[in-house]
Amino acid sequence: MSEKHDDLPAEGPNDELERWERVRQKLRSELGDAIFDSWFAGLEFDRVENGLLHLTVPTKFLKSWVQSRYQERIQARTASEFPNVERVVIELRTPNRKPPRDGATSVAQAASRPRLAEASAPAEPAIAVAASKRAAKTAVRPDNDQMSGSPLDRRLSFATFLVGPSNQLAHAAARRVVEPRQCDNAPLFNPFYTHAAVGLGKTHLLQAMAHEAANYKRRVVYLTAEKFTSSFVSAISAQTSILFKETLRGIDMLIVDDVQFLRGEWIQQEFCHILNALIDAGRQIVVAADRPPSELETLDERVLSRLKSGLCVDIGPLDEGLRFKIVEARISAARQKQPTFAVSPEVVTYVAKTITTNGRDLEGAVNRLLAHSTLNGAPLSIATAEAAIRDLVQTQEPKRVKIEDIQRLVASHYSVSRNDILSARRTANVVRPRQIAMYLSKVLTPRSLPEIGRRFGGRDHTTVLHAVRKIEALVAKDRQVAEVIELLKRVLSEQ
Repeated sequence: MSEKHDDLPAEGPNDELERWERVRQKLRSELGDAIFDSWFAGLEFDRVENGLLHLTVPTKFLKSWVQSRYQERIQARTASEFPNVERVVIELRTPNRKPPRDGATSVAQAASRPRLAEASAPAEPAIAVAASKRAAKTAVRPDNDQMSGSPLDRRLSFATFLVGPSNQLAHAAARRVVEPRQCDNAPLFNPFYTHAAVGLGKTHLLQAMAHEAANYKRRVVYLTAEKFTSSFVSAISAQTSILFKETLRGIDMLIVDDVQFLRGEWIQQEFCHILNALIDAGRQIVVAADRPPSELETLDERVLSRLKSGLCVDIGPLDEGLRFKIVEARISAARQKQPTFAVSPEVVTYVAKTITTNGRDLEGAVNRLLAHSTLNGAPLSIATAEAAIRDLVQTQEPKRVKIEDIQRLVASHYSVSRNDILSARRTANVVRPRQIAMYLSKVLTPRSLPEIGRRFGGRDHTTVLHAVRKIEALVAKDRQVAEVIELLKRVLSEQ
């Protein structure tokens, strides 16, 4: 019998690799392709020795991440394939690491290794190959000489940012954030969050911060939320997501504009991980949106919690004095291209008083004046200016109604509390006000049905839809209800 046992082949490295590949497939099946490709693409089998299964990864960050979040899961999945293994060990793979014992390679390496004449050449780790081939295409590669990320407009600097009562605090805080002594020490305002309606200067302020930080030789990346999302998805597709995240973690300042457009649970989770890593490492985060964090219903709670923990400053509507300065600055810029362009102080004052919306409309007004002046060849009068900017006068945005205001007003009108409306109570004196509040939220705000449902105690969107249809039917047949709805709408618009 012993002779027969001696004739049996011993288990070779290929058997171990096959078993490890089965473990990988189990992990891929459980976690999904996106997570697996992001975190496990660089995880390679090395050896089984003294009851330990040795795995390697290319970076310290990946080692820390896999150990802290997936070590137990890997251990559990290897138990059935490697019954003699007591523990899984994850080690850092050095660039000059020798191939696994007996010349064994990972399945991923074997699949990508050149055949025939090139078969004897040692294969590099898959993640290193991807990084070397695609480094030039990586979405973010900051260095001291060049900013990467979304394009920056050199005109949008602190020198051209006009300050008034509505943006004075935001401007002062932004200047403080990029000061050298602020960057060298633990950031005082971190994250720095600013919000404003369209055209009030938040993008100008963020890009000015990016330029100023770069002047101080800080590694800074400016990204819109859309650019962050597309870059990260591209990195996943190119299998360079680890390089993407590690590059971001190596910068001094991350600036993200229009964060309200950050969509997708997975993308938001990754964004949250990056925020946490940078803040914990003492790096500066700057974020801008069109509303305060408390109103960003689509963002993950963990992201909102981080954003709320720093300094939050709003940029308010432009006062008349600031509008006057903006008009003068735009006229001065236009005169550099058209020296004969002249606008009287009376016309400047008229434009500043009439266009009350935002800076972009003021710039549009100056462009219209320039067109009338150069094309007609006649001096600009108040009457000419009135005709030129007529289409801009009615562009003022309607007042933004908040769901919280609707809930409070309806509760007060029907003598119930806001907590009653948000509760699970189904008594008649609560159900009707709740339905009316849902209806007004759908009619007066841009929020979707699921968002409204979440703001009403976490209800399903079908509940909101039922309430909207119910009130629509009542308004059509019950004059008293219709009058109450109109009254509530008028009060909300005048608040």
